[in-house]
Amino acid sequence: MAIDSTKAPNSAKAYADKLYVSDSDQFSSEHTAIELTGTDRPGLFSEISAALGDLHCNIVEAHAWSHNARLACVAYISDQSTDNPIYDPHRLATIEGHLTTVLRATPCGTDACSLQEAKTASGILGVDGTMTDVERRLHQLMLSVRDFDGPSEPMSSSTMCSSGSESEEEGRKTVVTIENCDEKGYSIVNIECEDRPRLMFDIVCTLTDMQYVIFHASITSRKGDGFQEYFIRRVDGCALETESEKERVIKCLEAAIKRRVCEGVKLELCAENRVGLVSDITRVLRENGLAVVRADVATQGEKVVNAFYVRHISGNDVDIDMDFVESVKKEMGPVDLEVKNNASRPSTDDRTSRSFSLGDILKSQVERFSHNFISIK
Repeated sequence: MAIDSTKAPNSAKAYADKLYVSDSDQFSSEHTAIELTGTDRPGLFSEISAALGDLHCNIVEAHAWSHNARLACVAYISDQSTDNPIYDPHRLATIEGHLTTVLRATPCGTDACSLQEAKTASGILGVDGTMTDVERRLHQLMLSVRDFDGPSEPMSSSTMCSSGSESEEEGRKTVVTIENCDEKGYSIVNIECEDRPRLMFDIVCTLTDMQYVIFHASITSRKGDGFQEYFIRRVDGCALETESEKERVIKCLEAAIKRRVCEGVKLELCAENRVGLVSDITRVLRENGLAVVRADVATQGEKVVNAFYVRHISGNDVDIDMDFVESVKKEMGPVDLEVKNNASRPSTDDRTSRSFSLGDILKSQVERFSHNFISIK
């Protein structure tokens, strides 16, 4: 557990966990931030939303990823009655405890259960922060729960995001190899996979979080395929020495590439902002047999814009029809709902080949990403 408040009780572990906005030296304190990690299960995001509603918390913004039966979520909440941040340490401890109980309802081994927790920290990276900051944090959280290891036992419907080494639709494999250049003292990481937006960002974040320094890189895209090469060393200046270390880096990079790509149907919902809206939406999805495998919720003035990637609770693909759309509108009232069956995979029809090398620019970007966060211990 972790709480960031003025005076936390002795029974709680308190520390300052500030995530700074990249474009400012000041952090926002408009809302209370929650980080959740644990073993995923069908309907878990809906349960989290409902639990926050029961605790009289309003979800202002939320982002959740699931991959290999793991869940990571960053949410920003406020008090339902005042819309102010929650500072009371006893209430924060109650929120943490209740959400951790929800997370640990998933059967798991001892090691996996130890990774299931909720952390609150009022004032960390408010909703005026950049999406880059949130995505970087989600990568860190996923790495901390070892989504690169996969589920410890078969789960029929939890692993709903792409986790295989090959796309079922297009047969494109993700291939990561590492070789050492003894002459220069580098390890060379080669990556070949389906190209998509944010691919380099995902790779750079993961290498940085694993304490590797990138000295050179080259990026090429050709006919929808991405080819990336990184020259790296450990922070102690040494190249990767053992096969086990190389294998771990390969597994972590594969997970970083795949965890963003969900195979579910994308639902975009826009409605008037009100207390309990996210909880109601996720409940309706669950009652219609749909599980959320990725979520992006944002408040824009008087509107709440939601993007949910969903699959059938059994883990199978789902075909959203007009009956479902009308059912949601009847249950939720006035709401704009758009279904995008292939939204999770960017089109490659209009892409042109491109390549470029990165030197100091890449280094400065990595440093900027790194300075935005203080790791949780």
